[in-house]
Amino acid sequence: MDILTQTISLLFRHRQTEIGRFGQDIDHIQRKQLYALLSTARKTEWGLKYDYKSIRSYSDFCQRLPLQTYDEIKPYVTRMINGERNILWPSVVRWYAKSSGTTNDKSKFLPVTPEILKGCHYKGGFDCVAIYLRNNPESRFFSKKGLILGGSHSPSPLNSEAHQGDLSAVLLQNLNPLVNLIRVPKKPIILMDEWESKIKAIVENTWNKDVNSLSGVPSWMLVLIKAVLKKTGREYLTDVWPNLEVFFHGGISFEPYREQYKTLIPSNKMHYMETYNASEGFFGLQDD
Repeated sequence: MDILTQTISLLFRHRQTEIGRFGQDIDHIQRKQLYALLSTARKTEWGLKYDYKSIRSYSDFCQRLPLQTYDEIKPYVTRMINGERNILWPSVVRWYAKSSGTTNDKSKFLPVTPEILKGCHYKGGFDCVAIYLRNNPESRFFSKKGLILGGSHSPSPLNSEAHQGDLSAVLLQNLNPLVNLIRVPKKPIILMDEWESKIKAIVENTWNKDVNSLSGVPSWMLVLIKAVLKKTGREYLTDVWPNLEVFFHGGISFEPYREQYKTLIPSNKMHYMETYNASEGFFGLQDD
């Protein structure tokens, strides 16, 4: 591990210890999270409707709140997009993750609050790096560049002050500026809307950078990798980015793509780490 990565890794030590204890107290952690959410939202329209303040147990919660379809909560979400506060959450929510689903609409729009950005999505990403560094003490993670491939976002047709788009775009737009010091390409490129133009621009701006980590959906990233190889005339990605060491992937199963990645990245030092970061929240990650 290089000096820079070794130094920054110290910031992850405490969290690594916490994660190591999670398996010993799962029930308490889950209940603590539930009660925190109920307490925060107890005075919202939804919280008053179901009397959140009187819920004393997980059993109470299950009995009090019926299972909901997106169509049933859509009117509430629409009001939130239009700028109303204290609907499902106390604050005005400006960001909405576009999620495909099996509802009557082509897409559903899920509120992404500042609290879930910081306390769930970004914390999940932090945990992912923490576990990776714990498991790979030889890593040079922070001394090189990380390529994150994401989607795009746009103003909502209902309210131009609210934005909607792929979760990846919401996360990239709101990233801590310090992360951008090691991330490529620049934000205007990674958030481009038109796919083919985006891929071309990413290739032109990253093929000659010292990239050592990739993050994204396996199918999308495979398209980018092939475009990089076409641009450079190389057969293997390790010929372009010799220090490449890890691919953080999620969104779809990696198995149908694993052999293609092994072929294009023939390195026994390459690591693959699966994450489960959905529009609804960061639910899990690989810990080995």
